[in-house]
Order: sequence, then structure tokens, then C-alpha cells
Amino acid sequence: MNAVLTALGKGLAQLGDKVVARLLVKTALITLLVFLVLGAGAYFALTAGFATSGIEASGLAGAVAAVLVTGLAFWFLFRVVALAVLQFFADEIVIAVEERHYPQAARTARKLPFRRDLANSLNGAGRALLYNALAAPFALVLVFTAIGPAIVFLIVNAILLGRELTDMAWLRHCGEPPDFKPAPNPVPKVQRVMLGAVIAAIMVVPLANFLGAILGAAAGTHLVHRSIQNGARRETAETMHNA
Repeated sequence: MNAVLTALGKGLAQLGDKVVARLLVKTALITLLVFLVLGAGAYFALTAGFATSGIEASGLAGAVAAVLVTGLAFWFLFRVVALAVLQFFADEIVIAVEERHYPQAARTARKLPFRRDLANSLNGAGRALLYNALAAPFALVLVFTAIGPAIVFLIVNAILLGRELTDMAWLRHCGEPPDFKPAPNPVPKVQRVMLGAVIAAIMVVPLANFLGAILGAAAGTHLVHRSIQNGARRETAETMHNA
């Protein structure tokens, strides 16, 4: 737990950096744009559907329905969309953290190609949608408990976010030859889940939700480098022991 809190503290301290602040604004604007486009599409589709059904004042009905649909989509899909957008620009936040705290690692890291950034973004969004869809029946079963569904989705998103937020940094250092599968993420699963749980909780809070993704990416970068350094120390100790 101490490692996660330390990583979050370092990430929080860097939110004022110009690069990080610029990425925060860019991520927020693109995420909002996605939902605005969704809302416009829902409005035109619903208005056309109501008009075809002969419903009077189809324009007003479509507008009201579109607002409701977009509002629900924003509530349930915000984490998916915001994280997908952030993953697309993951290099920027990771580089900012590495240049400030891990300059040597920043020099040896590789920049992911556009196709890989796009693939990571789409794969992450796909996993989030799939896992949340699979969790939905369990949440419905527990709906009578009031807090049950929230706990189910918190657990699912903690697992998902923990992986995605640490992969953003790890994929820059694990290598990617054409015939090589990237090595497993070195951050312990417990730390990943704990980080994911904190960020998932933050992303539920209005206004703070945009900060959550950026803070999580910064903290995930610290956890990755901490794990890399611990692994290097273990290898050195084993080498000296076997010598």
C-alpha cells in the first residue's frame, strides 16, 4: 500500500507541470467532444425514429431522449472513453514523469508508433466494455442491496485500470521485436488493483474524474519504474550470491 500511496503522491505533485496540465485539458476536451458527437447522433437518430412512428413534437422528444441517453452514456462509459483517449497520448504523460524522476530511463525508452498507440487505445476500450458487460448481470442481481452494483463495478474497473495505467509506461521499456511478445507487466497485481481502485473511485466524482486518469497514468509510471529498479537489485544480489 505504501508504494501505491507514494506513487500517487508523486503523481499529484506533478499535476501542475505545463506538459501534464496541457494533456489534462486535451484529454478532457476530446472526451467531451466524443460525448457531444454521441449526443448529436442520438438526437438525429431518435428524432427520425419518433417521426417515423408518427409521434408529435418528434424534435422535442428526440432532444429529451438524446439528453437522457447521452447522460447515461457519460455516467457509465466515461472511464472507458477517457482512458482510451489518454492511452492514445500515453507517451506524453509517461515522458513527463520519466524526464523529471527517471532521466536515464527516459533516454533509453522507445516511442510507441502511431499504430501501437491506436491499438492500445482500442484494445483497452474493448476490454473495459467487455468486462463491464460481463459484470452487469452480477450487478443486477445485487441491485436490491443498493451498494452491491457499485462494489461490483469498482472491483472490475480496479482490475482493468490497474493494468492499463501501468502498461502505458511498461510498454515503452519491455521491447517489441516483430516476433516477440512483450514481457509480463512487472508491477505486482496487488499494487495494480489498489491503484486501479483509487483511480476508479476518483473517476466517479464529478470534475475530479478528468484528473483521475492523468493522476493514475503518472502514478502507474512510478510503480513501473519502482518494480524495474527492484528487479534489477534482485538480479544484482543473486549474481553476487552465485559468484
